[in-house]
Amino acid sequence: MARTAVVLMNLGGPDSPAAVRPFLMNLFSDPAIIRLPWVLRAPLAWLIASRRAQTAATIYARLGGASPLLANTQAQACALETRLGSDYRTFVAMRYWHPTSIETARQVARWEPDEVVCLPLYPQFSTTTTASSLSAWGQAARAAGLACPTRVVCCYPDEAGFVAALADLIRPALAEARGFAKPPRLLLTAHGLPQKIVDRGDPYQAQVERTARAVIAVLDEPELDWRVCYQSRVGPLAWIGPETETEIRRAGSAGVPLVVAPISFVSEHSETLVELDYDYRAVAQASGVPAYVRVPTVGVAPDFIAALALLVERARPAQASCSAVSGGRCVRASQSA
Repeated sequence: MARTAVVLMNLGGPDSPAAVRPFLMNLFSDPAIIRLPWVLRAPLAWLIASRRAQTAATIYARLGGASPLLANTQAQACALETRLGSDYRTFVAMRYWHPTSIETARQVARWEPDEVVCLPLYPQFSTTTTASSLSAWGQAARAAGLACPTRVVCCYPDEAGFVAALADLIRPALAEARGFAKPPRLLLTAHGLPQKIVDRGDPYQAQVERTARAVIAVLDEPELDWRVCYQSRVGPLAWIGPETETEIRRAGSAGVPLVVAPISFVSEHSETLVELDYDYRAVAQASGVPAYVRVPTVGVAPDFIAALALLVERARPAQASCSAVSGGRCVRASQSA
């Protein structure tokens, strides 16, 4: 059997208070995030990182001074390796912090695999996440001398195991939010994106909505009150909506209990553990929401790990992985579509 290296890709997060500012600098230096020439992007990235460093440090201080994303991703990697078997080895590559793509590519090269499968942990494709991580990996693999065939998982917004894992986590949360004067409303929340990126053809919003429809179909509750919303907006640009905070305030005005389920994040990190658990919960309480129940991310849920294993086995050659990798619209919703 071929020796297959599976590279799980995620954004990463600072591993200490001192890492917050350089992490932000790496983030805003990415041309997929700020689409300007380097001569303009570099000073702007420095300015944004400098201005946001203290706020970000406060957020990570609530998590003990560091992001838990790496540990959570490593747990997923271990679970996936166990599921795939002895011919596979999993590795983790983070886009904006350690282990970086070049660090991981060198580890993979030392293992001498027969092939590599890139597995972005972004269920919905975006040029700002999946395409950016794959581009960074391609550069790193070349620098590390990795010349073996590479296959890529493009996106999996409605992959059956992913959707089943979400639905299994949502059902008990809905039960917890029942028993009030009004039935609960389900908010399926995803990370936001500037509207202009979507207007350029980025498929992210369409794929988030596809995830939502798949989850609702599996829940099979015809009377369920639900909607998609978007969180984590920053800066003055127009972002896709509706905003999660706006929907929370609207529910409070109507006296409706809420179940809030993240559907674009597969691991717990600052935007779930702080933004959803603390900041938005405080908004809900101040707005008069009768109940606020937050659904966990899929993490190492067996159905999700099984779905990742299937995606790895079905992954396609890098050059045929997804039209969106080269800037076009992603025409496939999952590897099976």
